[in-house]
Amino acid sequence: MDHIALGCLLFVSLATLLHFASAAIAAFRARRGAAPPAFATDIPVNALPPVTILRPVCGRDPYDELTLRSGFQLSYANYELIFCCDDANDPIVPLIKRLMAEHPNINAQLLIGRDTLTSNPKLNNLIKGWRSAAHDWVVMADSNVLMPADYLQRLLGGWRADTGLLCAPPIGCMPTGFWAEVECAFLNTYQARWQYAADTLGLGFAQGKTMLWRRADLERAGGIRALGLEIAEDAAATKVVRSAGKRVRLVDRAFGQPLGLRGAAQIWSRQVRWARLRRATFPVFFLPEILSGSVAPLAAAGFAAFALDVPVIAAVGSLAIAWYGAEALLARAAGWHLSLLSPLAWMARDVMLPVLWVQAWLGNSFSWRGNDMHLADAVAGN
Repeated sequence: MDHIALGCLLFVSLATLLHFASAAIAAFRARRGAAPPAFATDIPVNALPPVTILRPVCGRDPYDELTLRSGFQLSYANYELIFCCDDANDPIVPLIKRLMAEHPNINAQLLIGRDTLTSNPKLNNLIKGWRSAAHDWVVMADSNVLMPADYLQRLLGGWRADTGLLCAPPIGCMPTGFWAEVECAFLNTYQARWQYAADTLGLGFAQGKTMLWRRADLERAGGIRALGLEIAEDAAATKVVRSAGKRVRLVDRAFGQPLGLRGAAQIWSRQVRWARLRRATFPVFFLPEILSGSVAPLAAAGFAAFALDVPVIAAVGSLAIAWYGAEALLARAAGWHLSLLSPLAWMARDVMLPVLWVQAWLGNSFSWRGNDMHLADAVAGN
């Protein structure tokens, strides 16, 4: 029994150390990114390279006007904005046309058409934009990304000589209701925290919300179609960049994704989809995810306390306060969403994590914006 208890204590110590270290790394990166990029202050704005922004759109979301309008309000001298839509009758089309009419000074266009070169509907939507892009630097940005005025400066400022792709994880903001708080708990102090830790260690993974490409790099790898070799374009992008001997990097200070009102079914469906994608595309990294939340360390702490005749409630409670206190300090330091509901949302997320991990192994299909997608079919097609 003593050996098992000591093993539990060792696991708790290592898990807590990793938790604190990853939170410290993410806080440092976000704080460092708060300062303007040095090159953006040293080089005249009209001397910065021209950039194309591709935004795939499909259907309407509550904050579409806010997020799409932000793309017209960038403090950048030379950029073009290309919206990609499958269907001319899509309800998002009138909003885009109105925004373009309100900002005639911005070089913007809406491309309509459907390509079917890959199994990924989002990537198929982007193909026409990639072909039409006028510039060597190309950003692929989801329609629900909120772009600050210095969006392009931040991205270009994060590029290094060994970079093959620069990305930004979504940071949940403006949540309404408890389940939107839970989504913030997943996006911010869990997923973004681990992504920044991995990136800092040189193991950056692409994130499809925002991807900055140097066009020539992707063309050498086979063009945009190469991103269809995996069911998720960000997983394919990670493998394309690494195979070229370059690194995927994350921008220091990521960009917001307004959430609004969310329901439990929405959150569950989205998290199951992402978990299955991670399991299919990076199974070795997915395996330890079952231990990544607080449930396993808290259970191990409780068992060790019982075996060593230490008050269980005091031991588990102290660890929980330290664990979630680190998340609170991270959210505050990074300027991410933090509210009185956050601790409850973090606990709900951690209870969900082991169940999601199991669910990821129990199926190979999911639905995304009305498209039924199958992991097994995508693997067979490759």
